Amino acid sequence: MNWSDSALRAAASQDDYGRVIRLVRESVRMTQGQLGTACGLSQSAVSRMEQRGAGEYNMTTLARVAHHLGIPPQLVGLADKGVAPVRYKDGSEEVERREFLAGVAAVAAAPVIGADSAPRAEREGGQAAVLRMATTAYRRMDATAPARQLADTVAGHMRLVQTVANQTNDQSVRTRLAAVGSEVASLAGWLSWDMADQGSARTWYGAAIKAARRASEPLLIAYQQGSLAQFEVEYGNCAQGLSLIRSARRQLGDACPPIAAAWLSSLEAVAHATAGDERATERALSVSGVEAARLATTDAPPWPWVFSFDERKVAAARVTCGARLGRPRWVLSSLSDATDALSSGHEKQRALLMLDVASGHLASSQLEAAFALASQALRTGMRLRSGRVAERARTFRRNYSSATPPTIVREFDGLLRDAYL
Repeated sequence: MNWSDSALRAAASQDDYGRVIRLVRESVRMTQGQLGTACGLSQSAVSRMEQRGAGEYNMTTLARVAHHLGIPPQLVGLADKGVAPVRYKDGSEEVERREFLAGVAAVAAAPVIGADSAPRAEREGGQAAVLRMATTAYRRMDATAPARQLADTVAGHMRLVQTVANQTNDQSVRTRLAAVGSEVASLAGWLSWDMADQGSARTWYGAAIKAARRASEPLLIAYQQGSLAQFEVEYGNCAQGLSLIRSARRQLGDACPPIAAAWLSSLEAVAHATAGDERATERALSVSGVEAARLATTDAPPWPWVFSFDERKVAAARVTCGARLGRPRWVLSSLSDATDALSSGHEKQRALLMLDVASGHLASSQLEAAFALASQALRTGMRLRSGRVAERARTFRRNYSSATPPTIVREFDGLLRDAYL
């Protein structure tokens, strides 16, 4: 594609970014439907974007589409070369924040945030929106990158958010930046969890909830409470996890969107399963399935979700619940519905689910299948240096004992011995 093409330059100079998208899409012989599918949008959403003219654009959606088509950020207004950059001092290093982050966010990843449901900061643009785009990029990178490689970058990103917030006297801007800070803190908590640093994870999740309250974003508060609940349940604090889930529901009240209702019910199901309450687990899974069925599969998930939640995720939750309840029938009967989750690009989540499936096979006395799957999952965890995957693998191993374990079990034990992070 010739990025100096006069038609492209003319459209960009007139701020008609939709026309830029259309010209590039047509040049690569891609339909609106194909572009939408690749970017997590509906065909009609792509059509509306292309016809918007010089109006206001959702920056995250624009960045996602531009990234997929390989469009330079300058052509769609994501790196403003015509404005002198504002410099912020962060330690001893000065960086041209606005231009740098806009370009990085557009190229590094394609954030998945719904245009219709994004908060006001997304629609208005500005520093908060650009910082949020970068945060979303880091969240998506976590799917395939070791947490240790991201941790320092995310810590620096948090310092940047704090620096920008401290240098503004505009309370509305501070409020929007608090929402960004909450999202960054939650990511830092997730990374600490994956590095088996429980203390830091709990501290970061607490900070995320406090920042979400300062931002006065009920959906964000509920999301962060649900995230902390998931963490607490993983370490056996089921009562505390269920209390946090109830608090999240109260936060949303009757305005609870289907994705939040489905997600929270799936977390509740896992909490009940961890506590050994099969009947309550069934009820929560049923509610999660009903709410997930209400979701439009062609729409991008609303902020602060990055990845979609659908009926396949409910099936994956049922697999996890079956593993924790010791119900192999649940695990194996849900396996076909959870196949997409097992082949997803989120390698860490896939490894965790594989260990749950392995537990189902083990409970059914299918030793070879169980340890073959568990070994595959553990190798993924070791490659990504995931303490969460390694710890789940150790939990799986404790469910089998034998004075004379077969070769496949001894090989798995060898992997576990090497899984020190």
